[in-house]
Amino acid sequence: MKTIKQKKQLPPIVLGSSSPFRKQLLEKLQLPFSQHAPDIDETPLKNESPQQLIERLSLLKAQAVAESHPEHIVIASDQCATFDNRPIGKPHTHENAVKQLTQFSGKTIIFYTGLVVIDPRDGVHHQTLDITQVKFRQLSPQTIENYLRAEQPYQCAGSFKSEGLGITLFEAIESQDPNALIGLPLIKLTSIFQDMGITLPLAD
Repeated sequence: MKTIKQKKQLPPIVLGSSSPFRKQLLEKLQLPFSQHAPDIDETPLKNESPQQLIERLSLLKAQAVAESHPEHIVIASDQCATFDNRPIGKPHTHENAVKQLTQFSGKTIIFYTGLVVIDPRDGVHHQTLDITQVKFRQLSPQTIENYLRAEQPYQCAGSFKSEGLGITLFEAIESQDPNALIGLPLIKLTSIFQDMGITLPLAD
């Protein structure tokens, strides 16, 4: 397969997500791309683990977008936060966020972030999974209240924004890629592009 060295040689790229966070992350690679949100059933299967769920949904999203964008490089991702191996949802309200962070105090939660890239030149899909562990400090009720009032992360799984003040709640983050926690593992994405003959960064 021909090696791509310039942006003008790239097939068009589509990000299979409407997430503004994934959009901001992908923009770091300075590549032109569009966005298209896939419409798939995200209901977990019976006895499906969070890791299996994320791997399956990432692939389904990529395949759904590839059907309507057959000439595009498709990038799709999905993520699940878990506590005691149970999925963590978005709190939506202040009360629920207080409950989540109180539960997490001194404990560790795990994020599974799936990534699939489909290359239109040969139809091959590349798939990988990032696992990030977030260990919380001992959080006092006042710390939780101060944080939630300051950042109001009620639409974020786990009730925090790691790219913002949420970092003050943590004792440690164990991950191969800090971008994965926000929603898109850019290091693994760059490695996949490398396998596809696309060495980043590309020349204009």
